[in-house]
Amino acid sequence: MAACPHLPGGTPEGIPEGRLPEGLPDGLPQGLPEGLPEGFDATDPDLLRDRVPFPEFARLRQTAPVWWCPQPAGVTGFADGGYWAVTRHADVKYVSTHPELFSSNENTAVIRFNEHITRDQIEVQKLIMLNMDPPEHTRVRQIVQRGFTPRAIRNLETALRERAHAIVEEAKRGTDADGTFDFVTRVAVELPLQAIAELIGVPQEDRSRIFDWSNKMVAYDDPEYAITEEIGAEAAMELIGYSMNMAAARKECPAKDIVSQLVAAEGQGNLSSDEFGFFVLLLAVAGNETTRNAISHGMHAFLTHPDQWELFKRERPATTAEEIVRWATPVVSFQRTATQDTELGGQKIRKGDRVGLFYSSANNDPEVFTDPERFDITRDPNPHLGFGGGGPHFCLGKSLAIKEIELIFNAIADALPDLTLAGEPRRLRAAWLNGVKELRVRASA
Repeated sequence: MAACPHLPGGTPEGIPEGRLPEGLPDGLPQGLPEGLPEGFDATDPDLLRDRVPFPEFARLRQTAPVWWCPQPAGVTGFADGGYWAVTRHADVKYVSTHPELFSSNENTAVIRFNEHITRDQIEVQKLIMLNMDPPEHTRVRQIVQRGFTPRAIRNLETALRERAHAIVEEAKRGTDADGTFDFVTRVAVELPLQAIAELIGVPQEDRSRIFDWSNKMVAYDDPEYAITEEIGAEAAMELIGYSMNMAAARKECPAKDIVSQLVAAEGQGNLSSDEFGFFVLLLAVAGNETTRNAISHGMHAFLTHPDQWELFKRERPATTAEEIVRWATPVVSFQRTATQDTELGGQKIRKGDRVGLFYSSANNDPEVFTDPERFDITRDPNPHLGFGGGGPHFCLGKSLAIKEIELIFNAIADALPDLTLAGEPRRLRAAWLNGVKELRVRASA
């Protein structure tokens, strides 16, 4: 699953607060589609703090599947008046698989930044693979995918299986006085973090630092964490610096590990130290935040659909992890920018227009999924877009994420089969993440 951190700061200039810029695309539909509330914007962090707007997505798919969503200046990091919201599965796939028409690099893949970011800081994010276009993206991806081969994932499996069982056993022993514990912090965060650290060889004593840095980079929209733009930027720089030092050490003295394969492979191309630093920064978020949110939402889904939990404990269907990712869709949306005038869903898209890809909507499109509102771990086929809509940015770490989800839920079913819900999930305030920051569960009925 792909994600990208925020490197905060600054204020967009040139347009008064609360006003839309001149020169919006010609022929834009005026007003909201019927049934949508005034001011609706599916990237509003206050909205996503409370819920994913599934009813509104359904309305858009039916009446305006490619819809211009206006945004006031000075609140998103972009001063272009808004973006096209793309909500149908087929259209999201089309945009994803046509990078020559829709760029990840022009405005990055992040659809909404903090209002204080500057354009210079957005430009810095183009060094992250998620925000590259071919051919540069192709070059970098061909190098880093060495770390995600089936063999590499198989080599991790035994260690991750042992870690998954240890994580669940530790959570079982460490319940609070009332017999409950926070599933997010005690279970969901641990295996994704340890998998990434294991993959790139981060020493055990440094792994908590990776977790802390990645949390600070994505918590900028949630006031509960009191993470300022400066703290977020500092965390990003510390992680990049740590990773660059690791790369430099392997270049000088290669070892039999993934880092050496990526930065010191003679004759096969390699990553520079700074490219490796930004790659690890992406991994720390993509491998930590998104997978842990899939696990958290998956546990909540099981506990609110007890028939599916009983089925899983009894049969362990191989289709389970894919349905958890579809159901959770940890990344609600990313964006692309049109590289030329084109047309999508009957709408004329101008060169330079931003186009929002709403995976949460696409993964509930009834044209593709039978009873999409039903959590069904036997769903097959399951052509969800939780790992992206295909094309060059299809999630590099899909196999690892699926394996982590399988391993952790097998461990939970073995050690905590009678887990019950002890409270509703507390959601993260974020513009493009479907995040859960707390999920209280009870170790036994």
